[in-house]
Amino acid sequence: MKPDDNASGDVHIASFVVQHRVEAADAIDAHIAASDDLDLALRADTRSVVLCECADQYAVLDRIDALRALPGVLNVALVYHHAEPREALDAPVRSAFDIQASGVAP
Repeated sequence: MKPDDNASGDVHIASFVVQHRVEAADAIDAHIAASDDLDLALRADTRSVVLCECADQYAVLDRIDALRALPGVLNVALVYHHAEPREALDAPVRSAFDIQASGVAP
């Protein structure tokens, strides 16, 4: 996924559960394929989990609205939303061993 650029440099990561009719799967797949910031994480007969990584909370809401508008989609529920500065996501992560050895919390 490739998030949009924004002035604040934040990255918004969200997941949605999409409830849909079986025949809506192709429309959902086509919509996700046409979106740079959506990925299909999991699919069952009438439910899909979609991941979103974009620039702001308004884009997250736009993605929900667009999925809801697809034929055969019954509901889209926001399950998870996290926002963090891009620099924090790009920073190296200290291992639990390094933290324990140093005695200093992150």
